[in-house]
Amino acid sequence: MFKRSFASKDRAGKITKQPKRSFREETKKKMLERVDSPQAGGASPPLTSAIITLVIGRDQRLFAAHEDVLCHSPFLASACRDQFFVESNSRRITLPDEEPEVFSCVLEYLYKGDYYPRLMQDKKRHTWLLEGQQGNDSPQLGGRGASVEPTIFHSGVGDLILRDTAVYCAAERYGLEELKRLSLRKQGLQSGIEVGIILRSARYAYENTPDNDSRLRAHYLALIIRSRKTFKRSGTMQLEMEAGGKLFFDLFVAMCNHMDDIVEMQVPPVSLTPNKSPRTI
Repeated sequence: MFKRSFASKDRAGKITKQPKRSFREETKKKMLERVDSPQAGGASPPLTSAIITLVIGRDQRLFAAHEDVLCHSPFLASACRDQFFVESNSRRITLPDEEPEVFSCVLEYLYKGDYYPRLMQDKKRHTWLLEGQQGNDSPQLGGRGASVEPTIFHSGVGDLILRDTAVYCAAERYGLEELKRLSLRKQGLQSGIEVGIILRSARYAYENTPDNDSRLRAHYLALIIRSRKTFKRSGTMQLEMEAGGKLFFDLFVAMCNHMDDIVEMQVPPVSLTPNKSPRTI
């Protein structure tokens, strides 16, 4: 039901006989290019900046990170400067509304250019896979022979939602465009997700992205349209639609556009002759 392949459309074109880079390597390269003092040969930037303590979530879980690493995010860079310090010398940022598990993914990305489960490239099949995904038993791809749970319990929602959706929304807050792209690609590789989790995650996406978002919102609209037979039979879908909201108005518009596209492909073009003209309504 929830399948999407990035084998062709979303994969960069081949370059003649040059070694392929993984998504992680490309992201890390771009991050290194933004460091003030350029590093040679793809080496890691020197982690010599101040250590910042981050207090995350309602339970006030503690994280620690280097200031230079955090400053890859415009939001966190601003927080490091002056906005979120409890005291001038405390070097502490408090984010009470953030989920610790989501922030852990963000922090892992800032250091490594990816977050678990990592995005891996199967060069033989020219496809992307998630680390630990079923059927991925190659040691080269880090296979573990078991699928990775795609959901997290979000305390703000009070239920399970898709991890990659939560990471995408966090990346939106922190101004990390590459992380948005990465999380969306990972979500497209998930399958077998329950209707209730999809709808709950879609609502969360709408509540935590701007109205001009054309990626994650469009992903959910396209997913529901593709799997419309399943959603049409779902009592959960019926209850959600009765509750209303912008998600379902956008879905209605997307459905109408989809039907118009089908009609336009089926109706032959009208040919005009000097003696005949098309009827009007």
